Amino acid sequence: MGPNRTWLLIAPAILVIGIFMVLPLFLAVAYSFMTANPYGGVTQPATFDAYLQFLYQRDFDDSLVFSPSYALIILRSIYLAIATTLICLVLGLPVAWYIVCQTPERRRILLFAVTLPFWINTLIRTYCWILILRDEGLANGALRSAGIISDPLPLLYNDGSILLGLVYTFLPFMVLPIYSTLERIDPRLIEAAHDLYASRSAVFRRIVWPLARPGALAGATLVFAPALGSFLAPDLLGGGKKLLIGSLIQMQFTSSRNWPFGAALSTVVTVVVLTVFVIRSRKVQEDRR
Repeated sequence: MGPNRTWLLIAPAILVIGIFMVLPLFLAVAYSFMTANPYGGVTQPATFDAYLQFLYQRDFDDSLVFSPSYALIILRSIYLAIATTLICLVLGLPVAWYIVCQTPERRRILLFAVTLPFWINTLIRTYCWILILRDEGLANGALRSAGIISDPLPLLYNDGSILLGLVYTFLPFMVLPIYSTLERIDPRLIEAAHDLYASRSAVFRRIVWPLARPGALAGATLVFAPALGSFLAPDLLGGGKKLLIGSLIQMQFTSSRNWPFGAALSTVVTVVVLTVFVIRSRKVQEDRR
């Protein structure tokens, strides 16, 4: 196959990636350096105000005043994304290992159960958590019926409910990559380790985890990236009281009409996600050496 024919075959893919991925990214970067139009959109001249807004606000006399409110929202988003990734890893690894240890027939059933939430709309699933966690919901009702509490617990509209929603939404993204790596482990390695009187913890540390680490890194990337910019779970389960980056970006393009700042936030999220991808790629290369 000649080089011209190769380029002809991959041209549609390059065109789709260019139009739907690269072009919007360049537009976001360009908009982030423009001036906000009071009626929406952007206007001239070019400025760095959108990036200064991360830490400073303009006072009445146009002087810059330090304001950490947006930085705190970004830090809270990163903290919740990291917590979501760690919890998904702690839950996903044993679940994936349990599935691998089953018969082929049971594996298919369990994998179907893991992917079952994907068949239901995310909005509906998130509203179901509201029905469970609200004051008159199933969780508080069960605790009151058991006599454990007399007044309802504040289970909704806080960081805990947001974290629960994020873990529930992205847990399958951690289970499936780890399962794909654990499935390829030769069971004779584990049998040999047990024959040599290795403890269960030694088998996990020296055989299972090193072989499962590429899948865990892939899962961590797949969970962290969407959790960082997630909008639905923080908005519904946080009740608008706990702003995260996704909700903040949505506000800038709608009610606040500050498109440059929304574009700057989107650019920062993209840079953070790309940094995570680069770190993961280097880790994978180190594991292969």
